[in-house]
Amino acid sequence: MRKFTVVLLLTCIVTGSMLGLKKSDPPGKQMQVFANAFLETLDAEQKEIALMPYDSPKRVDWHFIPKKTRKGLVLSDMNEAQRTAALRLVRAALSEAGYDKTSKIMMLEGVLREMEGEDRNWARDPEMYYVTLFGQPSESGAWGLSFEGHHVSLNFVCRNGKVVDSTPQFFASNPSIVKSEVSGPLGKGTRVLRSEETLAFRLVNELNPDQLKQAMIAEEAPAEIRFAGEVQAQVGEPEGIPFSDLKAKQQALLKQLVDVYVGAVADPIAKERRELIRKAGWQNVHFAWAGALKPGIGHYYRVRGQDFLIEFVNTQADPAGNPANHIHCVWRDLTGDFDLSN
Repeated sequence: MRKFTVVLLLTCIVTGSMLGLKKSDPPGKQMQVFANAFLETLDAEQKEIALMPYDSPKRVDWHFIPKKTRKGLVLSDMNEAQRTAALRLVRAALSEAGYDKTSKIMMLEGVLREMEGEDRNWARDPEMYYVTLFGQPSESGAWGLSFEGHHVSLNFVCRNGKVVDSTPQFFASNPSIVKSEVSGPLGKGTRVLRSEETLAFRLVNELNPDQLKQAMIAEEAPAEIRFAGEVQAQVGEPEGIPFSDLKAKQQALLKQLVDVYVGAVADPIAKERRELIRKAGWQNVHFAWAGALKPGIGHYYRVRGQDFLIEFVNTQADPAGNPANHIHCVWRDLTGDFDLSN
């Protein structure tokens, strides 16, 4: 676990200067360079596993549940240099906050292994995360990147050197708050998805009774986010309270909450997401809630814009039995995930 943590931390400080990259280079170029550098570290057998055709059905086959195997090359089958190259590619696609979130979710597998003990159903291995490239990374044409394992699914499409889609973007945390003493780098009190939950609670508890009546779509939270593992999110009409019916402080909280999801990816990609929301108009954004208004009891929210969907659910107990201490949350592109039309 300590060795793997060192690899994760080193990835944050490794630069691309030796590959001819500049800090100002856009994410699409950085991802392309680091993707090809990663491929160069692999032997023929590994490359055959890691590199698939762009039109492979596996490109849109995503999920966050525990699995014994997945598409792509798993980190545990790589040497240290290969893992560092793979994670540097992932880092190029994410912001500092997004990469920190990703790495800590991976390390939570060690926490789960300790909490669940020898009778656990799953390996709970922080290196059981898979890298897949779809199509040869190039400045022309389309290629894709998937980084996926338990509680993480990150999906990107680059076309003609530019990142054109970055969804589905899924993060989860079990426990959402580490409430017991555990060994390893993530100690008691660790809360990987803190902002995703605390900002939403602040917002819903700022609503007056009439506003809350608009926002509340169910007394009980659903067990899971909608459209889990589905290629596209097929939504109906927006539900909840519209942005225009919120007061200034509430609007600011909603914008802050949305930006937590927006800001998980590399800054230029996040900037484009913000601009798309601005152009579509915040008046088209709705906030909906279901379940309890305080922690420790099942709760759920969604934020629906013209072109995006956020869903968050916390209803499951952690391995110690603490209720509503297991988060799933996702950002979807309603114009079409995986650079597909919806």
